[in-house]
Amino acid sequence: MLREILNLLRRDNLLAQALNECHEMLDLCHPMVHGAVNSLRNEDVAFSDVDVHQVDKKINSFERDVRRKIVTHLALGNKADTSSGLALISIVIDIERIGDYSKNIVDLARQHASRLIVAEHEEAVTAIEKAALGLFDRTVKAFKTADANEARLLMETYKTDVSARWRTIENQLVAGQTSLNTSDAVTLALYGRFMKRISAHSKNLATSIVNPVDRIGYSE
Repeated sequence: MLREILNLLRRDNLLAQALNECHEMLDLCHPMVHGAVNSLRNEDVAFSDVDVHQVDKKINSFERDVRRKIVTHLALGNKADTSSGLALISIVIDIERIGDYSKNIVDLARQHASRLIVAEHEEAVTAIEKAALGLFDRTVKAFKTADANEARLLMETYKTDVSARWRTIENQLVAGQTSLNTSDAVTLALYGRFMKRISAHSKNLATSIVNPVDRIGYSE
């Protein structure tokens, strides 16, 4: 699907502009995601090198502009571009959600008394963080280059390295199999869910590279 969209870059029209704005949104999200994780896990006083709330406003503005460009382009009678336009609308929603969940993590860090230390879960959580951040970084690159082979690898990475691993920790927390106090356990549960959603939306972007518009977000 994305290869069809990339062909739009050879033309000077509103859909090409919308795709370029999706790329700009991803560039804004990159330091936002990494800064959010650092704020919760490495800083005793909640801090991020990026003002995520201001960046989130920019991302939201881009999302609205992308939608306007797509609707205007299709309203002008460019029916051949309907599939590409619908795909871009789906893509821009996933990017915006990545920004939202990054903001949620920073807000969580501000509510938590100090950096989050997760005791016996530390090794597993660190592995999930590494996988989730790697998935996001690689997805951004694959999306910009329409790398279908990389996209397929990333779709599997989400299932094995993020979703399945987090489910194990989640089950332990629900069952009370943890030495964490209530505050840290709740914070970890929310943090893990936010990280999982960032990875899920990253995976959705990867699916847009190889799937038709009706299967974006699903297996190939």
